[in-house]
Amino acid sequence: MNFKQQIQNYKPFNEQEAKDKQTILNYIDTFDDVLTRNNECCHFTASSWAVNRERTKVLMIYHNIYQSWAWSGGHADGESDLLNVAVRELKEETGVENVKIVKPAFFSLEILTVDGHVKKGKYVSSHLHLNFTYLLEVAENEVLRIKEDENSGVKWVKIEEVEKMSEEKWMCERIYRKLNEKLLK
Repeated sequence: MNFKQQIQNYKPFNEQEAKDKQTILNYIDTFDDVLTRNNECCHFTASSWAVNRERTKVLMIYHNIYQSWAWSGGHADGESDLLNVAVRELKEETGVENVKIVKPAFFSLEILTVDGHVKKGKYVSSHLHLNFTYLLEVAENEVLRIKEDENSGVKWVKIEEVEKMSEEKWMCERIYRKLNEKLLK
C-alpha cells in the first residue's frame, strides 16, 4: 500500500485529525513536491512519541528554535519512508541507539504551523508541516545526549507533566494531550 492509501485508510482519532487528514490529502493532490523543503508552503515531516516500556514517560528535547520542550522529529527531505525519518531524527536528536517500533503505521497525523525563523544564518518563511507521528519505545537506561545545533536538553518527562513542560500552548492542548490520550486508551 502506498503512502497516500495509508492516509486514506487512517481512522482519525478526533476532529483535528479528520480535518487535517482531508487537508493533507488535498495538498498531496495540489502540490507537486510535498516530500521536500523545496515546497515552501507545506512539506512532510515525521515525529516520534518516544515512550518508556511502562508508557509512563515521554522522551523530550528542548528545541532551540521554539525555546520549548518538545517531541523529536524532522523533515522528510525527499524520503518517503516517514517511519525511518522519525526513527533517524529520534536517534540524532537524543543520542539513543536502540529504538523499538511499537507499530509501523503512523500513530497520529497533524498539520503544524511553523513561524518564520532563522536557521543556519538564513531566514525561513512561515509554512506548514504535514506531520506524521510514530509511537516508538526507548529503554530509560539509554544514554542521552543533546544535538547542539538543534536542542539544548534531552530528558524523560512523566506523561502527566508533558503539558506543563512545553511553552507551546496549542501543541500542549491539541497535540501532546491527544497523543497521551491515545497512548493510554
